[in-house]
Amino acid sequence: MNALAVQWNGSRVGLLVDEGSQLSFRYDEAWLAAAGACALSRQLPLRPEEFSGRPVVVFFGGLLPEADARDQIARNLGISADNDFAMLERIGGECAGAISLMPLTGTPAGTLSNREGVRWLGADELAVVMERLPQRPLLAGEEGLRLSLAGAQVKLPVVIEDSADGIRRVGLPLGDTPSTHIIKPEPSRFPGLAENEAWCMALARAIGCDAAEVREERIGGVPCLIARRYDRLPEASGQGVRRVHQEDFCQAMGYPSSRKYQQEGGPSLRECFQLVREWSTAPVLDIARLLDAVIFSVVTGNADAHGKNHSFLYEKSSRRMAPLYDQVCTMAWPELSTTLSMKIGSASTLAEVSPEHFKQLCGQAKLGWPMVRERIRDRCERVIDAIGDGRRLPELRTGRVREIVTQRAARMLDLTDKAGG
Repeated sequence: MNALAVQWNGSRVGLLVDEGSQLSFRYDEAWLAAAGACALSRQLPLRPEEFSGRPVVVFFGGLLPEADARDQIARNLGISADNDFAMLERIGGECAGAISLMPLTGTPAGTLSNREGVRWLGADELAVVMERLPQRPLLAGEEGLRLSLAGAQVKLPVVIEDSADGIRRVGLPLGDTPSTHIIKPEPSRFPGLAENEAWCMALARAIGCDAAEVREERIGGVPCLIARRYDRLPEASGQGVRRVHQEDFCQAMGYPSSRKYQQEGGPSLRECFQLVREWSTAPVLDIARLLDAVIFSVVTGNADAHGKNHSFLYEKSSRRMAPLYDQVCTMAWPELSTTLSMKIGSASTLAEVSPEHFKQLCGQAKLGWPMVRERIRDRCERVIDAIGDGRRLPELRTGRVREIVTQRAARMLDLTDKAGG
């Protein structure tokens, strides 16, 4: 039997089985009986019966890289790019959220201990890794490394430790050791991406949004974005970190990664707001957070805010929206499409979005227009103020991003002030 043990922070949850024509998953009886046991996914509720087909593929396939990165990993590993099980078997030790997938050998049911430590890297070695990463995404195939992250951009989970004397060290997590940060080297075809994302994320925090902590840093000759993982928290002992389970909106709604864009059959904003209303344990707060994310993407000229760029974090009985991540002004590259990943009302491009389209969204998503109007005004004013007070934002070596965002915020504020009730 081809099977992988599915672990949640080191405790076995169940088995993922490759049945040849499809994948199946079944929770262990011990997990179902455990106090405080959680489901892996909204699509995989706790039950003794086996799951097969689409719900299994959507959740577990959603843990894997996409597009060119996935194809390159498959070539490096000598496996088929569309074989989810084979890829999870090779790189599924350290994934998003609390999940690890481990070979059955040496993984009895119950509490497991398969962590193998960290391979610490010197500065020169880290620089070489960043240069090699586009040709070997996630360093797939290197001994001891089983790392997986969703998304099309090349990235690498790492462990970063800062000592009391100010010395920082960076290493590769071995086995199923949890990483603490993600490094994304800037693709050569998108110069300025690292500083663009670092600036947009800092702007989100400056206006009061809950956003992941990131910074731009040059490693060797490569500009990189370094993000602290929000799905990792310090252990109660103060030694090491523990994983916090995460599920993105596509996984929660049953959309495969290949359908993350609305125009390709993926989720709409109406569905996203409905999901938050039904699934969040604090829906009033999280509806406001999702609305802020939509407004922020419009104002910052980000057309790529798709269903996998919003997630839930699961802690015991709590299901809350994760902090914002992957916020980029895509309009900084004129060659990129301005088609929205999810329509706002009837608006399908960034250029045409206006308060009237937000009014339409209110009808679709059961939101009150007076509240949304005030939220738009408040967010736009905060954006303009934060940009004017440059002390709260990192440096931009080119003014294009700042100019785009400032103009879009001013335009939306002006249109909203003129909009009727």
